[in-house]
Amino acid sequence: MRPRPLSTPMNRTLDHRNLAMLLLEARETLMGLFRPILKEFALTEQQWRIIRVLDGEPAHALEAGQIARRCCILSPSLTGVLERMERDGLITRTRAQEDQRRLLVSLTPQSRKLVTEIGPRIDEQYRQLESRFGQDGLEDIYRALDRLIELGGNA
Repeated sequence: MRPRPLSTPMNRTLDHRNLAMLLLEARETLMGLFRPILKEFALTEQQWRIIRVLDGEPAHALEAGQIARRCCILSPSLTGVLERMERDGLITRTRAQEDQRRLLVSLTPQSRKLVTEIGPRIDEQYRQLESRFGQDGLEDIYRALDRLIELGGNA
């Protein structure tokens, strides 16, 4: 299938393809690879994003606002997600020793175990993506998305 040219109008009043919609479609396609894995472990996409971000954090703890930004979850939604995760034993919320006003979220041994169980399966999906696109193709996608995000930060 040949990609449509960048300037192919999508309707009569706009001159460019709807990049935001294409990114949403790409996200849905990509998440279709991962949702069955998350479902098997009774995790939502939001919960997995939080676990993955905390697992990648050297201190293994972040404030809720930091999690909201890194996981692209609105703060009001994040509150409920964190409450459910704490109830389910996936995270703990503790006051920072140096500043009792700061509430830190960290992973529990249960969620760390989930990472070791789910991680290889997630990695396998990425290996399959790489086999379809090639290593250079996948790196091109990463670079293009990183650049787009960087441009957005400078807007």
